[in-house]
Amino acid sequence: MLKRLFNTPAVRATACWLISLYMRFAKLTSRWQVRNPDIPRAFWQRNEPFILALWHGRLMMMMYSWQPGKPIDFLISFHRDGDMVSRTIGHFGLGSIRGSSKRGGAPALKAMVKGLRQGTCVGIAPDGPTGPRMRASEGIVSVARLSGVPILPATCAASRRIILSSWDRFMVPLPFSRGIFLWGDPIYVPRDADNDTIQKTVMQVEEALNQLTEEADRAIGEEPICPASLTDVQ
Repeated sequence: MLKRLFNTPAVRATACWLISLYMRFAKLTSRWQVRNPDIPRAFWQRNEPFILALWHGRLMMMMYSWQPGKPIDFLISFHRDGDMVSRTIGHFGLGSIRGSSKRGGAPALKAMVKGLRQGTCVGIAPDGPTGPRMRASEGIVSVARLSGVPILPATCAASRRIILSSWDRFMVPLPFSRGIFLWGDPIYVPRDADNDTIQKTVMQVEEALNQLTEEADRAIGEEPICPASLTDVQ
């Protein structure tokens, strides 16, 4: 009965609103710093779009590293959890494009490329929607190649947090924390990239995100979350 109740639109909408309130409370009661802010700022000042790359497990607070007023659409799956994410980020004025490699991939790819060419940034978790954790898939590189815009890796970490036992080890920051947002250098994909170049760029994105995430965790005194083992990827 509780499951049926939670699936009702009104209850789910209320849950997303409460989550957004918690996120605001966690942000307001904590001290957050941004490292390498000049990297995204240079693109925002020139009104040049880019692809924000972040791990699925670090989604919760990343909108607070974003410059207000700059449009961005996040790629969100059609899964029920994806619907919750889409509703929640909507409370912060962020858009979403629905789709994944398993469902709605082609229309989502077309929508992302079109949006980027029109000046709207796109946010992608390259290990989503179901993992393996912190292992990049090819989709984000394909979007970059087709649109001609760079990928900017970014992450966040909090000193007081709950790490869920989900596949992505999702991080829930607690109030009264020390937090950090960390941006990495842009990664460019040639429009004429062959398969070998694409695969190398996928690894470049994965390594950049993992290095940033480890650096962020260590900066606030927490043990880094490890990526899924390579046997889980095969």
